[in-house]
Parts: sequence; C-alpha cells; structure tokens
Amino acid sequence: MTSIDEHTERFVHLRPLLFTIVYEILGSATEADDVLQDSYLRWRRVDLTTVRDTKSYLAQLVTRQALNVLRASASRREEYVGPWLPEPLLLTDGDASSDVVLTESVSMGMLVVLESLTPIERAVFVLRDVFGFGYDEIASATGKSVDAVHQTARRARNHVQARRKRYAPVDTARTAAVTERFITAATTGDMEGLLSLLAPDITWTTGKVTALPELVMVGAERVGAILAAVFRYAQRRPQVRIETVNCNSQPALACYVDDKLEALLVFDIADDKIINGYGIRNPDKLAALEIPRAISRAETPTA
Repeated sequence: MTSIDEHTERFVHLRPLLFTIVYEILGSATEADDVLQDSYLRWRRVDLTTVRDTKSYLAQLVTRQALNVLRASASRREEYVGPWLPEPLLLTDGDASSDVVLTESVSMGMLVVLESLTPIERAVFVLRDVFGFGYDEIASATGKSVDAVHQTARRARNHVQARRKRYAPVDTARTAAVTERFITAATTGDMEGLLSLLAPDITWTTGKVTALPELVMVGAERVGAILAAVFRYAQRRPQVRIETVNCNSQPALACYVDDKLEALLVFDIADDKIINGYGIRNPDKLAALEIPRAISRAETPTA
C-alpha cells in the first residue's frame, strides 16, 4: 500500500510540466489550476504499483480532464463579446527563455492560433509537437485510435503552420530594449519613433472590456495613432503607472490605476519589430496575474 506522501511527491515533481500541458490546451491559468487540483485528487486514489510511467500516466490524466473542461466551455467562448483572448500567464523570471519550443508554444500569438483548433486537435498538437509524447500515449489520453491521432496531428500541424509564422525568439536584452523604446515613444508622442517599432502589417487585438474604438486594428499607422492617444491619456492621470512584466515568455506592459491592475498589453516581437499586440482588460482574466507561474517541458530536477 503506497502512502499519500509518495503520491504527492510524484505529482509535485511533475507539476510545472502538467500545468504547462493543461494551460496550452485551455489557454487559461485559472482553469489549469482547477484541472490540476481535480487530477491530483484522482491521482491520490491510484494504486502506484500499477503505474509503469508516472509522467505518461499523469499527462494522460490531466489531458482527459482538460478536454472535458474545454468542451464544456465551448458555448461560453462562442457567446463571448469580442475576440476571445487567452488568459495571460505571469511567469517567474527566466522561465522558458532557454527553451525555444516552450517559448513559442506559450506565446500569446500561438495560443490565439490554438484557439482556432478543435479540442482534440489542440490536445494532440500540444502533446505531440510541444511535448513529444508518443502517438500511443496520445491515443490513450484522447480516446482515439493511433491512426486517428496520426491524422489529427498532421491536420493540426498544417493548420498551425498556415497561421503562425515561426520566428526565432529575441534575446532578453533586445526584447527589453524594444519594450523600453516603445514606452518612451508612446509616452513622449514620438510618432516617428513609435512607427519605427511597429511592423507595417501589425495586428492589434483587444478583448472584451476595452476603451479602444475597435477590437481588431491592422497597420502601423492606425495602431500607432491609437496607442499614442491612449498613452497620452494615461499620462494625464497621476494615479496611473506602467510596469514591464514577463508574460507568456514575452515582454508585456501592466497598467495600474491606484495600484489596481487595469490592463495588460502583450507583444509579439521579431527582428526588433512588434508584429502583434494584444490588449487585455477583462478583470476575470487579469486576476490570474496575481500568481507568478512556473512552466516547463521537462520534469523538475530531483534535489
């Protein structure tokens, strides 16, 4: 008979990896926490002598629970007013920066693309292309045949590649420099400097609660003009402060009013240009930023 302590030790050892799997399937840190809590309670009832591979077993367990949540929330997402943006993820310093695949997979741009997949396609893509699980393991997690998983993986991969350009991640120093230049240009009204940082075809998307006149804007001049106006407005309010944070392995600006987080601006940066921007003001989604998270594609090293 195995003890609760051994169950806990094994689960905690894999928790960052399990959280990352579920977050990428759901696009929500809050829901990922709930899935892990439910999965842990189920895990405690498992006879460990029957478990041959803890990592594989737990990955399949949390995937099944995540798929249940994703299917249940489908109608809520369809009824959502405005573009559905993933819940932002505040990361502990340095997380994912040395892992190119992980950095890309948790980026806001990639998560937006994953939202366009079916639940099964999303789970298969995450488990196979991000975490490298075998087709037989994925078949067990999703309840599909191995042949069906092969076909789903190919279909999901083609879908993602058609919609998500692959860029080499910018190093931390260059990313920070672009972000600081953006803040300086936006707050000083330097339109030339601001436009020099925006890709000509930049897309800026805002979510449910927004002060911007449009939910999706395309083009450097339109995006630059609106953002400059927003920053000028913020400057006239002494209770407003803006901080740079590590969000979804990308630079982000957290905007506070009287110490309350009111908005988050997340950037995709490539070749020293902002290629995509996302503005999040939904208080339900911003609440997730109260807790820094650890993410990983590997098991936690044993002390």
